[in-house]
Amino acid sequence: MTTLAPALPHARRSPAGVVALGVFAVLPAALALLTAWRAPRGHVLLDYWHVLAKITDDRGHLLLGQVFTYHLDQPFVIPSLLFYADAAWFGGDNRVLTLLTVVLVGGIVACLSSMLPESFSLPRKAALTAGFAWLLFTSHAAELWLQGTNGISWIPAVFLSTLAIAGAHHGRRRTAAAAALLAALSFGAGLPAFLVVAAIFLLRRENWRRILIQAGLGVAVLGMWLLTKPSGAQSLATTAFDPDGRLSVATAVLGSLWSGDQAVIAILAGALTTALLATCTVALRPDRRASGWIGLAGYAVTLASLVALGRTSNLVPGGNVGLISRYAVIGALATSALLGLAALVRPQWPVTGMVIGIVAISLATHAVGATKADLTRRGYAPLALAPIALRVDAPEVLDQLHIQRDVIPAARALGAYPFTPHFTIGCHGPELGTILNPATATALPVAGGAITTPNPVGGILLTGWTATRPDCIFVTDPMGTVTGAGVTGLPSPAPGIPDGQGWQATARQSAGPVTVYAGLGGRFYRLQQKE
Repeated sequence: MTTLAPALPHARRSPAGVVALGVFAVLPAALALLTAWRAPRGHVLLDYWHVLAKITDDRGHLLLGQVFTYHLDQPFVIPSLLFYADAAWFGGDNRVLTLLTVVLVGGIVACLSSMLPESFSLPRKAALTAGFAWLLFTSHAAELWLQGTNGISWIPAVFLSTLAIAGAHHGRRRTAAAAALLAALSFGAGLPAFLVVAAIFLLRRENWRRILIQAGLGVAVLGMWLLTKPSGAQSLATTAFDPDGRLSVATAVLGSLWSGDQAVIAILAGALTTALLATCTVALRPDRRASGWIGLAGYAVTLASLVALGRTSNLVPGGNVGLISRYAVIGALATSALLGLAALVRPQWPVTGMVIGIVAISLATHAVGATKADLTRRGYAPLALAPIALRVDAPEVLDQLHIQRDVIPAARALGAYPFTPHFTIGCHGPELGTILNPATATALPVAGGAITTPNPVGGILLTGWTATRPDCIFVTDPMGTVTGAGVTGLPSPAPGIPDGQGWQATARQSAGPVTVYAGLGGRFYRLQQKE
């Protein structure tokens, strides 16, 4: 009887501990969900509008044949259909896609959790699942929760590839094959899926026929892509040989969770992660329980290598593409694989020690990511002018944003934002087309704000600043009709002006001069030209 006594308190504590770990696991998902819900309504990235223009006619009808063409030299079938569904059924609301991205990342966490051995206790599984959640819902990946274009462009491929890995890990051949096929149709991140499944089957010692079928499909997918993809470099890519630069990108991607904006730290962390993955793989190769985790590690390293081969450039913040926010998910997959493998290598680790380690890793990586998240928000802030530029059809601004004007008829026909009745310039009064009586506005002294664009006219990018952040910026033509609007709280537009005081605006194209107003607390202030 005495031998059971120590176990009883532990048994009583386990349910509470599991619940606490469950709550801990939900926290990063809730933060990502909140960010996705509070994201801008409008799509501001050129990829969404480019794809929508390509797959629709001017009446908004889907051109199915165009769905099967490449985007960024890669398959883009599923994202194209999701972009169209968002425009046609949900009013072109960016938040629909950001929320879907969160759901798909949650699906990745669920796939990884399903791969944990049945022999693991419930607290051990809960602790590892919490670690996967914090790594994948990392603050480093803020752009995925802010702009659905980035999330839906490649997270479906990553989710489907992970589903294929989990299916292969459990010996579910049909699930693995179907998921791998859909992944290959989604984006370049899904092209290696069949080969990863074949590798997992090999580790599981499945019969050679199954292994060769998956490997053959993988070779066929890659061969078809290489034969049919457009020639030329992708966006941000360099064609230089540059093995050192490409190696630095690959390792930075794998270690990106440990650095906000310092490439050297990410590279060192990536090298250490790779070394530990290799060590665990060698130790666990005969263990069938490790097959999926080894496959996941190989998939993450493959994705990092593809980024290095296809996107290497020093024309990015930090000088290393591996620090771009969306690629943090690759580092999260690699680190998750390391957690899964380490738990198999050292099953005797006490749960308490594992929990402490996972909590430390989770909170540390999330805190480090705050820098990257802030840089992402600052980078996206000026792009919020895109819906206004589309609504007023400002050609010069649309060119600067690399958004095609020929998408406007389709977007208007589909009723996609900003071509919806809900569009507003946020002034709590004046809207596009409203006539403003100039007498109701007060001239703002130059010390309080000014227009920094010479000869402001409609159709061009207008810039300036205000000492106090206004509720809105709007533009009128000489007759007092509101023909444009802007965004506020932007980085400094000129030396000596603090960040957050800048604004940008645009208006319907015109030859005559325009007047810019700032709205604050229901009052309107006329901005003057900086001399």
